[in-house]
Amino acid sequence: MSAPSAAERQNSSSGCPSESSGAPGGSYTESSGLPHVKQSIAEFIMRRDAGVPSYAKDIFISSGSQRALMVIVELLASGEGETQTGVLTPAPCPHTLPALLDEAGVTLVPYRLVEERGWAVDLDELHRALSAARGRCNPRAIYISNPGNPTGHVQDRKSIEQVIQFAAAQRLLLLVDEVYQDSVYGLEKGFISYKRVLFEMGREYWETVELVSFHSTSSACMGECGLRSGYMELVNMDPEVTHFVEMMLCIDISAPVTGQLALDLMVNPPKPGDPSYVTHTQEILLTRSTMSQNAQRAQEILNDLPGVSCEPAMGGIYHYPRLQLPSEFIAKAKKLEVEADVLYCQKLLEEEGVFVGAGCQNGETAGNHHLRLCILVPADTLEEVLARLGSFHLRLVENVFRQRCEDGDTEGNIVTEQEEGHMSCRVDRDLSNT
Repeated sequence: MSAPSAAERQNSSSGCPSESSGAPGGSYTESSGLPHVKQSIAEFIMRRDAGVPSYAKDIFISSGSQRALMVIVELLASGEGETQTGVLTPAPCPHTLPALLDEAGVTLVPYRLVEERGWAVDLDELHRALSAARGRCNPRAIYISNPGNPTGHVQDRKSIEQVIQFAAAQRLLLLVDEVYQDSVYGLEKGFISYKRVLFEMGREYWETVELVSFHSTSSACMGECGLRSGYMELVNMDPEVTHFVEMMLCIDISAPVTGQLALDLMVNPPKPGDPSYVTHTQEILLTRSTMSQNAQRAQEILNDLPGVSCEPAMGGIYHYPRLQLPSEFIAKAKKLEVEADVLYCQKLLEEEGVFVGAGCQNGETAGNHHLRLCILVPADTLEEVLARLGSFHLRLVENVFRQRCEDGDTEGNIVTEQEEGHMSCRVDRDLSNT
């Protein structure tokens, strides 16, 4: 057997298969990722952000965006009690985030998104959350999900500028999850990255504000979450910190090679003239069209159900409707020592075979009940899900109505209210005929 050539050795060391040798792509890569994939990502970011510079040295590939976030949070973590690191986190937030922060040993500092304004990020609420946190932890970062997971909100330029100015004034690291950037479908809405806005705000911001942005193959159009590959871009990060990021990634040795190659395809898709260009373009357009139609259809159906309200989704893969549950159902959940929305989801799964997420998994507080409903499914599947969910919900409401009538409530309406004023659900008497 002849010795491998220099080119073959280079291919092997970078994790790429050698065409001449037929070797598989199963070797390790550099801990921060394949150099040519990092360069493809940097070029993608520059195209996306209208020429704002991006460099391969600032790109770090990991086994999914959650792993990248964990690396950064673990580097931030320090102290105990009043000195423990805190991270401002939206409520609701991605359902994996509270456990991630807890495992890293940092304090979750919730700031409420404004539901009645389409889950908007509110500047006054950020200041309130920060003030409330000081004295019980040391806030060092703010986490943003844009497009929102699970709320489907999409921030406009003004909102992003306000958050950047807030982070600059408070000396907070910006952690920005932009995984669903390819799935914005709301009317007159478009995705604009935090990095682009930062660099268009002037030198006082783009030279000083520290930013880490995250993306992955779990994006809606790519949808290859099982390949476990994502990346983060570090902006204005101290070189010594960057060194430790690379050291932390060494623990994983490297992200899966197949996932890295999928990242390359995601950021460098087929171009006009390529054999797969037409097929790829048709698939992307179909996915986006389906999500847009599903989002609208789900909102219509959900808002027609008594005691359910759903803000429009502008992007991402979820709807996040609010449930106003009868006091009897809440009391039953309390007796069983579970959250009411968890019990709702359990009953929905048992009776209708529909699996949805409970809002308490997304950092919701007691008294607020929501569902996390995925809309990244075929349209006919969503119709079936909505029909079953609607049937279950109406059955639950009707059973409460009948029980109250048996208990002597003969008024025209049923009104259920929590004493704290969190909930008021009015069910018309004619629901008994549905």
